[in-house]
Amino acid sequence: METLRRDHLAFLREKVFQTDTKWPQFELLLDDLIALAVGLAAGSTVVSLERTLLYGGISLTAPVFAGQNFISVDCSPPSANERGAYNDWMTDDGRCIRIPYSRRGSPTATGLDDASADLVIVPNLVHHVRDQDGFFAEMARILRPGGSLYIFEPLVRELHQKPDDYVRYTPWGVEAMCERVGLAVEEVRDRGGPFEVISYCWTQALEYMPEDERAPWKEWFYGKHLQELLEMDRRYPTNLVRKHTSFPMTWSVRARRSVA
Repeated sequence: METLRRDHLAFLREKVFQTDTKWPQFELLLDDLIALAVGLAAGSTVVSLERTLLYGGISLTAPVFAGQNFISVDCSPPSANERGAYNDWMTDDGRCIRIPYSRRGSPTATGLDDASADLVIVPNLVHHVRDQDGFFAEMARILRPGGSLYIFEPLVRELHQKPDDYVRYTPWGVEAMCERVGLAVEEVRDRGGPFEVISYCWTQALEYMPEDERAPWKEWFYGKHLQELLEMDRRYPTNLVRKHTSFPMTWSVRARRSVA
């Protein structure tokens, strides 16, 4: 099983998130998920709130938690039915472990029992939820006392899957939302800097060019400048002009429900 899980993670890195060639920010998500899985007791209940219909109804995260009681709640909006599984082609890979979602639900009404989850993970979903108050309340409701919430979100992202794109949080914005529902943030991590942000904007800008004009610019960018920008991010991680300033691509937050 461990070999299968490693193969699935390699598939996620290379084919879905393309962390070496396009979207390095997703390394934060994958690193965090692995750490969470390793730290959980066998048989713990893990609930993942995700959008599986984009990938043909399979959970990308379920194989990471092979030793757990894993529940994938598909939180795709009604518009996903019309758009179809346009990322399904990615899962046609022998390394992909195809585990279907457990149930369809709303981000604000999962249908799960109160205090039934040891860990709730929300990978790249929060910005697609319209009712933020209801969403955070639902996550707190299904967490057991002492249970953990993990959220991974972009700080920089184009408007996408319109109109189901509602909000961009900072980690402190999420901390304020967690406090409202009795969750205490324990850890904040981020990934990337301004040069990675520039590289991400280039990957998006290329899609706006007509196909016959795009090819030479793609070669210009991916052949040389992407790696240059990522190297600059590593070399210059700190704003030397303004204090208390940063420019990450993405961040993650881990919070816990009080035992009392």
